[in-house]
Amino acid sequence: MTDVSSQVEREQSNTLARGPFQKFLRTIGPGFITGASDDDPSGIGTYSQAGAQLGFNIGWTMVMAFPLMAAIQEISARIGRTTGKGISGNLVKYYSVPLLYFIVILLFIANVINIGADLSAMADALNLLVGGPSSVYVVAFALVSVTAIVFLHYSRYVTILKWTTLSLFAYVIAMFLAKVSWTDALSGLVVPRVQWNGTFWTTLMAILGTTISPYLFFWQASQEVEEEKLDPVAKPLKRAPWQATQAFQRIRADTLIGMAISNVIGIAIIITTAATLHKAGVTDITSSTDAAKALEPVAGKFAFIVFAAGIIGTGLLAVPVLAGSAAFAVGEALKWLRYLGWLSTIVMAASALGLAAQWFV
Repeated sequence: MTDVSSQVEREQSNTLARGPFQKFLRTIGPGFITGASDDDPSGIGTYSQAGAQLGFNIGWTMVMAFPLMAAIQEISARIGRTTGKGISGNLVKYYSVPLLYFIVILLFIANVINIGADLSAMADALNLLVGGPSSVYVVAFALVSVTAIVFLHYSRYVTILKWTTLSLFAYVIAMFLAKVSWTDALSGLVVPRVQWNGTFWTTLMAILGTTISPYLFFWQASQEVEEEKLDPVAKPLKRAPWQATQAFQRIRADTLIGMAISNVIGIAIIITTAATLHKAGVTDITSSTDAAKALEPVAGKFAFIVFAAGIIGTGLLAVPVLAGSAAFAVGEALKWLRYLGWLSTIVMAASALGLAAQWFV
């Protein structure tokens, strides 16, 4: 019963809150970081394209996606907290090796491609802001991310990721810099409008694929495992079921906050591009940097700077998460968890090599 009494003491000390902000910081964790990292530069490109092509009428799909992504992310977090293993660790235990390797290889390839796209978008955004060679910026951003993953202690690294989420609010600022018809914007959020054409259905699939991404499942489950290891009292819930009530309450609040922030930022990007680019007839948007460049003549220099700076900030948050989720998946599958930092480095190197090959072809 020592574990029970220790947890009771900890719960009592937690209720002695020093203030609402301290309570909030204690609540947020894996779910908050996971939700924020979902708005990576590739996702920003998807939301920008959606707003530019379809205007406010696509906003309701983000509201529809919220409960879906919140539910599956909470399930992923519960798997990690209950078993003490991530998604790959559970696949190793309960499923066949071929299925395990198939899933992990697909995740690895998808994350490598996504990291490459994000690094390229970050480099292009910095090039738009200050000029200079994008290839050098790609290497610099990759090195910064690898250094943080390999050399920072997990608790310090997570703290940095939490503060990096503030970069997301650049898109809220950009939204308020645009001249938004709030009646139309709110109508687009609450009134489903289906268009029977290829553009609408392609955009809908892109939004669902962006908001509900496999790397997020692996990341949040693995982070629950890491958080549990840092807590001397916490144990996998299958061994300590008396901890379940508090753990599940924290996971639900953390996940709902993270997914809500993710969707609010996505909605802000859609509203911004709908009110500016779509209204001006600029619909040929294929990336986040395209959206940033197109915003300047429509919404002004400051909106362009805020939007481009946001691409860099969100990339610095998302790229380590993408590399980390792939590293956790491979590490658990091969039982190489002690080499997580170096596995992340391999993922980053593969992404950088892919970009280099693309440049020289």
